[in-house]
Amino acid sequence: MRVGIIADRLDRPLTGIGNYVQNILHEFSQMSTNIAFNTIRYKKSEEFDNINEIILANPFEGLMKKSYYPWHLYMQLSLRMKPVDLDVLHCPESASIFTQIPDTKKIITVYDTTPVLFPETFTKGTLLRYKILFSKSISSSDMVISISNSTKQDLIRYFHVPEDKITVIHLAADDCYQVLPHSAIQIFRDRYKLDYPFILYVGTLEPRKNLSTVIKAFYQLKKEGLKHKLVIAGGKGWKYNTIFQLVSDLNLEKDVCFTGYVPKNDLPALYNAADVFVYPSLYEGFGLPPLEAMACGCPVITSNTSSLPEVVGDAGIMINPHDYEKLAEAIDSVLSGVELKKQLSKMGQARAAEFSWKRCAKETCKVYNDLI
Repeated sequence: MRVGIIADRLDRPLTGIGNYVQNILHEFSQMSTNIAFNTIRYKKSEEFDNINEIILANPFEGLMKKSYYPWHLYMQLSLRMKPVDLDVLHCPESASIFTQIPDTKKIITVYDTTPVLFPETFTKGTLLRYKILFSKSISSSDMVISISNSTKQDLIRYFHVPEDKITVIHLAADDCYQVLPHSAIQIFRDRYKLDYPFILYVGTLEPRKNLSTVIKAFYQLKKEGLKHKLVIAGGKGWKYNTIFQLVSDLNLEKDVCFTGYVPKNDLPALYNAADVFVYPSLYEGFGLPPLEAMACGCPVITSNTSSLPEVVGDAGIMINPHDYEKLAEAIDSVLSGVELKKQLSKMGQARAAEFSWKRCAKETCKVYNDLI
């Protein structure tokens, strides 16, 4: 059986979807199976053993810094006009390939349905593309991989996808996320000048991540004498100006550190250096940052909504994401409770170990085989 995985996400800076593609391809390259794997992309890399590359010309390379959609449209046209010999086409980006390929079964991976649930947190352009592409991508697919049961239920409820068309396959934290020795953490602290105790948030700066609740909870704790600072690590997404404005309005500029995008190689040390990780997101299709933090032994406080209870289980503290006072109480309980902090750290590591990319890859291969 020949399977093609659209892997153009590896040809640009890695984000969540790119991380997913990279990890399953790495596991595929190590597997002994009846499947011949092929990546579809626009740059040759020979990155993975035992995986072939189908390279499509990219006439839009000069536009890629502004938009990737012209390339996706061109890729679909190329696959239809000059069909490649594939039994299965796997599209890891759910709102991109909306056409069917002749004589080829199609699978898409769906991460969340955020634009449906929280349209106010997106730009008009993003919403328009989503409305046009997402439903078409689902209807033209033979199978849908959902990264959580929460997302599966959303697909059934809002898009009326038949339940037997959806397979839930969980993601995992990468192996690099682990408890590090004190010396490695200190080197990181020195390089980033983090010579103070801190509360940590990691993620894109956008409305859905609910950073206003984090900042308000932090402000309340500062009024009560908290010595910690707040570190917000992540690149700017959209509609982020209100975040900086709130910090300014509350006179927290000296106590809130915005690091910007932190390279993946530095994230394990960042999680290790933090005293507590907060993630009161309004909605997540899976929620990798809490899982990464738990793998690093950092106590986690997150939302009691969407997929987050499914991921964190009883290894973290759950709060209503709209209640900043409850978040402040939870943070205080961790920072002031030595035994609670140790307990959450130990339980978090055990919980994170239940998820693995090897299992994710094996379950994905089973979907390929079952479909054929």
